[in-house]
Amino acid sequence: MGNYSWDQSQRQLAYSYSTFTDPGQIWLYDTATQSRRQLTQLNQTLLAEVALSPIETHWIAAAEGYQVQGWIVKPVDFAPDKPYPAILEIHGGPQMQYGYPFMFAFHYLAAQGYVVTFANPRGGRGYGEAHTRAIEGGWGAVDYSDLMAWVDFVAKQPYVDADHLGVTGGSYGGYMTNWVIGHTDRFRAAVSQNSICNLISEWGASDLNLYLQHFFGNQSPWQNFALFWDRSPLKYVGQVKTPTLILHSEQDHRCPIEQGEQLFVALKVAGVPTEMIRFPEESHLLPITGRTDRRIAWLKAMCGWFDRYLIDESKTDKERNQ
Repeated sequence: MGNYSWDQSQRQLAYSYSTFTDPGQIWLYDTATQSRRQLTQLNQTLLAEVALSPIETHWIAAAEGYQVQGWIVKPVDFAPDKPYPAILEIHGGPQMQYGYPFMFAFHYLAAQGYVVTFANPRGGRGYGEAHTRAIEGGWGAVDYSDLMAWVDFVAKQPYVDADHLGVTGGSYGGYMTNWVIGHTDRFRAAVSQNSICNLISEWGASDLNLYLQHFFGNQSPWQNFALFWDRSPLKYVGQVKTPTLILHSEQDHRCPIEQGEQLFVALKVAGVPTEMIRFPEESHLLPITGRTDRRIAWLKAMCGWFDRYLIDESKTDKERNQ
């Protein structure tokens, strides 16, 4: 369910509603009869022309048996006897969650031949207060272990090529992408989107500073420099081996572009294959609300990077550019 509006009598509620295979319709709910009806039939012609993969959900036991919910989207024209590269998507927030709404980027990647997978690790919403508060005191702990447990499960599926895994996410999901590649080399490619790499400079440069303190004992960086630095992915950049594409909006005030710049320079110095693409005039929400041509360019850049390292890895850069 998305946006909604009551009528003046407070009897009828109009609301938008989408599913994983339907971008969205407008529905009307009547409180007196407790019934609902669909008012629109949008995108029917388009939906009849394109193939959309269904979604499947699983629960797995993470560290200490903690139950984590995740999802798998198989490629379009899926063949069960064929191994596919897989991409882990990590949500932002961190107090957000995945579910069943339509997600264009996931369908796009599935249409390019990828298994797309995502989960709700501890730190997000939807599973109780203890689940949400589990990462207070520092990101990159149980959230990381939950995600890796989920990847372990996905990698064991007979149709997944466990040697060709990618990871991506935006905002906090970008932070976790940066954290992941600094703590494991199991991923062959990463795309870091509007991310955080240095919590100390993020505190001072973003519009999120007081919110950040909530996750770190309600302290500022100068009150506990060691904690903020210890939980900063930049600290571990010397351990990174994963080729990483950095996508960043120049007018991002939530995760300022200096975060992407720091990561890019650090990876360059460390000798890690990396590229950075800057998107002018765009905000933190470019992948969702940005100018259409830039959203398309963002998505194509991400997919192109994964193609380079997960599908076309045997080709040289010259061959890829032909």
